[in-house]
Amino acid sequence: MPLRFRYQYLAGGVNTGQGWATWNPGGTFLDRYVSESAKAGMVPVFSYYMIRQSLPGRDDGDEPHAVLSNLRNGSTMKAWLADIRLFMKRAGGFPKRTIVLQVEPDMWGYGEHAASKSDAATVAVARVGNLAALAQAVVRMRNKVAPNVLLAYHASDWGTGVDLTVNDPSSKQTDALAAKAARFYRSLKAHFDVTFTDWSDRDAAFKRAIYGAGPEAWWNAADSARWVRFIRGYSAAAHQRVVVWQIPLGNTIMRAMNNTWGHYQDNHVQWLLGSNGRAHLNTLARAGAIAFLFGGGADGTTCACDARGDGVTNPAPINGNARKSYNADDDGGYFRHQARAYYKQPVPLP
Repeated sequence: MPLRFRYQYLAGGVNTGQGWATWNPGGTFLDRYVSESAKAGMVPVFSYYMIRQSLPGRDDGDEPHAVLSNLRNGSTMKAWLADIRLFMKRAGGFPKRTIVLQVEPDMWGYGEHAASKSDAATVAVARVGNLAALAQAVVRMRNKVAPNVLLAYHASDWGTGVDLTVNDPSSKQTDALAAKAARFYRSLKAHFDVTFTDWSDRDAAFKRAIYGAGPEAWWNAADSARWVRFIRGYSAAAHQRVVVWQIPLGNTIMRAMNNTWGHYQDNHVQWLLGSNGRAHLNTLARAGAIAFLFGGGADGTTCACDARGDGVTNPAPINGNARKSYNADDDGGYFRHQARAYYKQPVPLP
């Protein structure tokens, strides 16, 4: 199964003594991950998620406030800039390897919430002045130290103030939201190589069982169509191709999926790689999507691996999920099976 990318969070905070730079001496965790990826024939993707977990905001239960407060803190931002410079230094040591850096998922969305008239320059950031200047500083650093790194901006749809899958905006509203998200990105006046976005980082059944979510946790045809429309509008207006990141791995096909810990159902993999998946992928490719990265955003979500260590499982079906497991993967092997089938005739990009 020739998967092209693998991704890894860089987390822990920049001034806590627990950040990624401490996981191996001198930030060499990055070197090891890049080398492992090269050996596997894959492109390493790093999700740099540091501002939220940094001090002093780490202990603030109000996440938007914590992120924005840390951005305004001079000592925190001095440490943040030094930490991202260390990433560039280590990544630049692999000049012939493409490395992808997804810069601070969620941070840009909170910045967009706080911005006046969708202008990133109106959001204060210590040391550099504002959020647009921060983006420009990261791009300059990459250009100088690690030109082999592809920089990814993260567009959170909720940054516009409207959640596409919770608030169910109309087609006209969705077009306006895509334009607004693109306008905020352009206000950075910094060219990222690609934009990441995320649909749902947890299986629908996980959300219902663990968080008490309602039936809206399950995507329907209208949700999918809305997201295709949003990607198309944003991609065109921002002049950015889009990577959909952290897609949950549950399914409603395999008997292994009985909505217990690590075996929660969802329908995103089926929509992308199931019986109608090719048509959906072609539509998304024409809309501006170029890659899909799968993985849960919390412990207990479904993995396309034997994360539970429970081997091959075939409990009684709970809702028509009657297919027996292909292997020991916690999703019953569905993702691996469908991905193999996809790669026999992959969708060409326009």
